[in-house]
Amino acid sequence: MNEKLQRYIGKVREYWGSRTKKQKTIMIGAAALCLLLITAGAILGTRTTLVPLYSNLTPSETGTIKESLDARGVVSEIADGGTTIKVPEEVVDTLKVELAAEGIPKSGSIDYSFFSQNAGIGMTENEFNVLKLEAMQTELANLMKGIDGVNDAKVMINLPDKGIFVNDPAEEASASIVLNTKPGHQFEESQIQALYHLAAKSVPNLPTDNIVITNQFFEYFDLKNKENSSPESTFAAQHEIKKEIERDVQRQVQNMLGTLMGQDKVVVSVTADIDFTQENREENLVTPVDEENMEGIAISAQKITETFTGNGNAAGGFTPAGGNDEPAGTDAATYQENGNSNGDYERIEETINNEVNKIRKEIVESPYKVRDLGIQVMVEPPTADDPASLPQERINDITQILGTVVRTTINKDAAGEEELTDEAIQNKIVVSVQPFNGKVEFPNESSYKLPWWVYAIGGLLLLIIAILIFLFIRARKKQKQEMVDEMEVQDAETFNLPDVNEEQETESTMKRKQLEKMAKEKPEDFAKLLRTWIAED
Repeated sequence: MNEKLQRYIGKVREYWGSRTKKQKTIMIGAAALCLLLITAGAILGTRTTLVPLYSNLTPSETGTIKESLDARGVVSEIADGGTTIKVPEEVVDTLKVELAAEGIPKSGSIDYSFFSQNAGIGMTENEFNVLKLEAMQTELANLMKGIDGVNDAKVMINLPDKGIFVNDPAEEASASIVLNTKPGHQFEESQIQALYHLAAKSVPNLPTDNIVITNQFFEYFDLKNKENSSPESTFAAQHEIKKEIERDVQRQVQNMLGTLMGQDKVVVSVTADIDFTQENREENLVTPVDEENMEGIAISAQKITETFTGNGNAAGGFTPAGGNDEPAGTDAATYQENGNSNGDYERIEETINNEVNKIRKEIVESPYKVRDLGIQVMVEPPTADDPASLPQERINDITQILGTVVRTTINKDAAGEEELTDEAIQNKIVVSVQPFNGKVEFPNESSYKLPWWVYAIGGLLLLIIAILIFLFIRARKKQKQEMVDEMEVQDAETFNLPDVNEEQETESTMKRKQLEKMAKEKPEDFAKLLRTWIAED
């Protein structure tokens, strides 16, 4: 066994010693590369993928869950500022079921199930009222969490004390609600009404006017009540419309210029003047059917013709009221009289009834119009410290874009007598080019990705593989060249090899040849010599 081992070791040493320095380097690098690949594969293969188990937790809930997971020996990680806890992906479903069976997470809030679990005789009325109020707040918060866009809710209810006497007027309750909403979620009016109605119907004697709802960004959700037409509500509604119009124009311009210059290179401010005058009027118009000739359609016609010829006064029929002999009250009449008192009388009357267009309009004007609009834009040049890096052509393009927005937004009727000329529009636009010194940079929240060192190791391994392949190919080429050179040298050299059939002259061969010659030429002497050698032996 030892001899075989020594033989193998010797062969390995002989093989290793016969290699060149470059070949040894290539083999060592290949072995190191294989070792690194195996190590990286083992690390990536045994790596644990963590996914969220619970999100939007309070610090106390996170601590309780973390303690329970540590006691179970489950690997966990806290993220998102302590509101999310992550566990291995393969145990998420199992842990949710097991923790739910233990009543975890425990929010610390009191709901109506508390009374069935902790009912006791020793509870005082004040303690019962406090617990009842806390349970009411918790249940109302849970109801509001079911609204789309609401992550969490905090409810504070103020219930007035009951009067001592029966005839004392009942005081109204009040409620303050803070919602944790999803970023960027826009609530519809129906959702806001649902929030107010949930609160008003869950708490006795709580009118909607005593409810205040806001979110974590201090944005109020006002209930729009059509029956409430007080000046305060009217002003609030008009102010909200004004802000909405300014916000829409600002978003439109910000998105457009942000695409052109970069979102962090443009700041837009919009101011609007809104005309809230509302007009209701009724118009009764009469127009001809044929507007070109100003005539209508004849629907009926009547023509009367009277003629008379006679002597004296009988010919006229009657005398006009003015004392003249010409007849009156006719559409077309002629009267003639000669010296002999003979006369001719002719009367023509024509009546035509025309049909005309009768138009009745009830017009309700728009409740608001954009009377004036101003847009202020600040642009940071590509090189912040060099305003000249932004060409004038780009500034002209921005000004033209803003002019188009102003021209199409302002209502032509609400603009009054002022004509929207190019000069008037330019007075409503301001474009300022300057560096932004108060820019706030927010960290980019990206999804989970591999650490940088994984990419570094991968790049290093690829580089090593490329170098080893290059050295191996180069060594193979050099080895082939050396073999070709050796073959050429061997062909050029001439070797003088001795004849294998020729025996080399030694002392024994010389003695043997002498004895053979003596035996042939002098057999007697050869026989004597043999007898002498035999006698000596």
